[in-house]
Amino acid sequence: MAKTLVIVESPAKAKSIGKILPRGYQVNASMGHLRDLPKSQMGVDIQNDFEPKYIAIRGRGDLVKKLREAAKNSERVLLAADPDREGEAISWHLAHLLGLNLNEAIRVEFNEITKDTVKKAIKNPRKINMDKVDAQQARRVLDRLVGYTLGPLLWRKVKKGLSAGRVQSVAVRLICDREEEIRAFEPEEYWSLLAHLAGGKEKFSAKLLQKLGKKYVVKTREEMDDVLAYLKKQEFIVKEVKKKEKTRQPAPPFTTSSLQQEAYRKLNFAPKKTMMVAQQLYEGLEVGAEGLVGLITYMRTDSVRISDTARDEAKDYILQHYAPEYYPEKPRQFASRGRSQDAHEAIRPTSVFRTPEVVKPFLSREQFRLYTLIWSRFMASQMQQAVYDTLAVDVEAGDYLFRANASLIKFPGFLAVYEESTDDTEKETVSKLSIQVEPGQKLVAEKFEDKQHFTEPPPRYTEASLVKKLEEEGIGRPSTYAPTIETIQSRGYVVKEQKRLMPTELGEIVMALLRENFSDIVDLGFTAHMEGILDTIEEGQSQWKNVVRDFYGPFEQTVEAAEAKIGKVKIEDEVSEEICEFCGRNMVIKMGRYGKFLACPGFPECRNAKSLLEEIGVDCPLCGQKLTMRRSKKGRKFYGCTAYPGCEFVSWEKPVVGKCPQCDSMMVEKAARGGQVKHVCTNKECRHSVNVQGEGAG
Repeated sequence: MAKTLVIVESPAKAKSIGKILPRGYQVNASMGHLRDLPKSQMGVDIQNDFEPKYIAIRGRGDLVKKLREAAKNSERVLLAADPDREGEAISWHLAHLLGLNLNEAIRVEFNEITKDTVKKAIKNPRKINMDKVDAQQARRVLDRLVGYTLGPLLWRKVKKGLSAGRVQSVAVRLICDREEEIRAFEPEEYWSLLAHLAGGKEKFSAKLLQKLGKKYVVKTREEMDDVLAYLKKQEFIVKEVKKKEKTRQPAPPFTTSSLQQEAYRKLNFAPKKTMMVAQQLYEGLEVGAEGLVGLITYMRTDSVRISDTARDEAKDYILQHYAPEYYPEKPRQFASRGRSQDAHEAIRPTSVFRTPEVVKPFLSREQFRLYTLIWSRFMASQMQQAVYDTLAVDVEAGDYLFRANASLIKFPGFLAVYEESTDDTEKETVSKLSIQVEPGQKLVAEKFEDKQHFTEPPPRYTEASLVKKLEEEGIGRPSTYAPTIETIQSRGYVVKEQKRLMPTELGEIVMALLRENFSDIVDLGFTAHMEGILDTIEEGQSQWKNVVRDFYGPFEQTVEAAEAKIGKVKIEDEVSEEICEFCGRNMVIKMGRYGKFLACPGFPECRNAKSLLEEIGVDCPLCGQKLTMRRSKKGRKFYGCTAYPGCEFVSWEKPVVGKCPQCDSMMVEKAARGGQVKHVCTNKECRHSVNVQGEGAG
């Protein structure tokens, strides 16, 4: 008979903790929630002051029975779900199902799954934090009230199967707003000018920057011709040579949001994948002779705080593996931004001495790449700043000023370990650092290099930049970003094209309806305000039913008004030339979860449906037939030959018209940074690429 039963969420976590605890402890997994609101109904008794109707989740009966039996045969039960609101709620539900006393200390939590942390937590249980539970209940009930009220309304007014949630609706709005900005955008022409200068043995290039002391941008070809004609008559004279030393500070350790963003930029991981792999690293993996060990701290956090123990360990590692100057004079402290709950540490390795090289043999490729990212970011955050030598040479030519910029790393500091990625692709005009010229020195303009440009619309959101925007606006919480983005795609409101999120026709129709009739639900400020109110519940400053009651009164009135006001929204199907082979009707193009498809309009009498093969205007490189765009079972685009299965050509990248000018092979379209597009040769020995203008994605 086990003296103590410890219940966690997952089998992997149970296995890790089970190996840490001594005999007399039994560790079981609840597999997440065992009690929840029913799916078949709203599950909230509005007439009885919004009392939730919790039920045991279908299919979990045997597991509940097993846990009850284990609890009955134990002297003590400890609930060790994840250390957040959701984990607190899971523990509370388990306490009800197992008949545990809520006035007793039955809750334990740990930010990392290591021997010392787990044993310390087990020795110091506490009562379940009902403020955290109530904050989670409030979120759950609010989301249920919105979803189970607006969903049926959308079913009646638009089409069956639609949904509308508090956070997902705001996410769709952001994507729709960005699409409207792109459509309304009118590109403006501008020109850049580079002067290639020489003075004695020195040669360097400088960029046109000012006219008559003010920032100047050439707008047209005619204006550029006038500038060039003027410059050809002018002397180029060095006005000033500025040499400075600049410093660059490291980024803080990861939060959930920054991890999702950086994993997307550096590893091409979607937020959902990032969180899945991070969960594995947190819950524990077999690491050789060390056995099962959690490699990172808890991965759902909005704090950049780290423990003194972790900071001291990082200092020891830096002093052992780098020169003393790589450690700052004072240990680094980072301040969390905005309404950070600061409940947990930042995401970091549980031991910096468990380097990526040490654990690599025991990890999958994805686990290794993400662990390396987390380890490197944390180590860099504790290191000395980077130091650059910079040079700026200002050259006057009559009314105009040109500038050459250059920089060189003097001391790498944290850059020896890690450099943060950005979405910004702007680069300075960089020349060599050792330009030996003096103020007053005359230069010769050997040639001018002028280029035409056009301003670009704001880029469509990537999954990473949408996470960043949601965080900046205070929408959702670390645990909600990934499932929100997954939901808006699975509902058919948003599709991903070249890694960018675009609204579907359905998404724009639903958003227009919500904007007109439920402005609060899709208002960024209102949704962020609700997040703040949920925080006050967790802090014990507000009662959760009061919050729900204050929300529901106005919401109910809005729903009643919308029900009377909104007419049936008819989405006309596009008629194709494809004839249904069963009934002879012209098939129509419909939008499904994985994009457009052909369906017979005679449904339900005729249920014929098939893939829509969209020709892309490119011939197959193998057989010369037409290539078409298709979608995999998971909704991912790919390109195949119309002669399939006779021809098995397939490509994940979109083939483009025209062959490689270098080797005559097929070229494909690839997304580049900043929404730009490249055409890249498919011949691995060639890989010639050409930059092309982005289409609104830029």
